[in-house]
Amino acid sequence: MAATVLIVEDEPAIQELIAYNLQQAGHAVLQAENAERALELVKDALPDLVLLDWMLPGASGIELARRLRGDKRTKAIPIIMLTARSDEQDKLAGLETGADDYITKPFSPRELNARIKAVLRRRAPESTDDLVEIGGLQLDPVSHRVTTGSQPVVLGPTEFRLLHFFMTHPERVHSRTQLLDQVWGDHVFVEERTVDVHIRRLRKALEPAAQDHLVQTVRGAGYRFSEH
Repeated sequence: MAATVLIVEDEPAIQELIAYNLQQAGHAVLQAENAERALELVKDALPDLVLLDWMLPGASGIELARRLRGDKRTKAIPIIMLTARSDEQDKLAGLETGADDYITKPFSPRELNARIKAVLRRRAPESTDDLVEIGGLQLDPVSHRVTTGSQPVVLGPTEFRLLHFFMTHPERVHSRTQLLDQVWGDHVFVEERTVDVHIRRLRKALEPAAQDHLVQTVRGAGYRFSEH
């Protein structure tokens, strides 16, 4: 599944080259030349991942990483640091600020795409195209199909995204606010009761296959996806 990647890089040629390669790999791209512009873009909508150059004009990449990690709204965004610094102490400094990975320039498009996929698989599995299967229910994000056994499960687009998020984060309790942020996007303003409506639709779609029990209500807390 395509991810939205924010590139924060002050060298136009490098920024465009990275953007081109990510678009070729199917990702949506946001571009910023400094920390200030990056924060403006993040304010509008959260990306799935940030590629962050260490050396930026004004606030450095390290300072921006600290700001992102220090904000409740942005602290979970995966960050990959891009830098010409190869010293071990520099790598440790980058990782200690909360970066999930560290790539030393120059790097190949193949390496970058592999690192992005690995970080998303760890931190944001709903943004990958990996097939997911739990409790006899199988979801394929590439073909956009859900099946149980050999029987198809027909879902609307929102129910599909909701199920994909649940299946990539099983056994965890998610509040309505968290589900709105993760499934609808934190820049979309809808009422919390909207979540309940789509939960009901999702359960109704799973009923014929006797899989509706997988979507569980946790009183006073939210919802959980579990086969137990």
